Amino acid sequence: MAALLRSMFMKNRSLWQPSFCAVRAMSTSGGPTPPFSTLSVSHPASAVTHVELHRPEKRNAMNRAFWSEMVDCFSQIALDSECRVVVVSGAGKIFTAGIDLMDMAGDVLQPQGDDVARMSWNMRRVIAKYQETFSVIEKCPKPVVVAVHGACVGGGVDLITACDIRLCTQDAWFQVKEVDIGLAADVGTLQRLPKVIGSRSLVNELALTARKMYSDEAKSCGLVSRVFSDKEAMMAGALELAGEIAARSPVAVQGTKINLLYSRDHSVPEALDYMATWNMSMLQTQDVVKSAQAAMEKKSPKEVPFSKL
Repeated sequence: MAALLRSMFMKNRSLWQPSFCAVRAMSTSGGPTPPFSTLSVSHPASAVTHVELHRPEKRNAMNRAFWSEMVDCFSQIALDSECRVVVVSGAGKIFTAGIDLMDMAGDVLQPQGDDVARMSWNMRRVIAKYQETFSVIEKCPKPVVVAVHGACVGGGVDLITACDIRLCTQDAWFQVKEVDIGLAADVGTLQRLPKVIGSRSLVNELALTARKMYSDEAKSCGLVSRVFSDKEAMMAGALELAGEIAARSPVAVQGTKINLLYSRDHSVPEALDYMATWNMSMLQTQDVVKSAQAAMEKKSPKEVPFSKL
């Protein structure tokens, strides 16, 4: 059955995914990349996809289109055998100002339904839809490197905590803003940030006070792994890091991401059992042979011709 479904998918991929094929041939040209209106998608290096939040005139605020476009974009990237790693950044002066309240007010403040039960049911559906916008990043088997400059507010924190590696500039700052607008953050920050930082006290402080965290504190607490002098240096560093990841076996890299996420949410015995089940098939890849041979010949992983995955 699995083989049949895979065959049907490969045969019909071009029928349901024409827009992404068009995106692949394009690069950032100063605006969003069709079919997207809030994202610019480019391919700055071999096997590297760059997804740029692109509403600079609105400080990359997250409007209705953004929430669905991120799902479409990362769902397509997950299936794209040409891509081995993703870099996410923001266009303009800052990474993102968070949710576009003016554009989203209708969904949040005017739920559909003619009584409390129906309005609540529909509100839950809306929230679940927005949660998927960032969960799709975590579910994507390709590692995601996010590069933050300037402000990263509200929904921006939800976004970056779903990414695998976080970089920022010296002028970057982070803010869990939701309590200032009368709600509890509901699309990932309260669930992922405690596992990213590790200090429950600090997470509580940030979430309950909405205070700003600057780059030095973000580095010291583990929210980001590197801080760069400016955006240009950060993007160069992000692409260099992405290139290093892309040079490795995609079987090894994607298996590593999936098992790291599994181990985060399960006990050590459960994670070990899952790992054994995973590698009982994945260790049979030719990538192991190619990697071992390259090591014996003192070659770089970049010189190994790994097959697409």
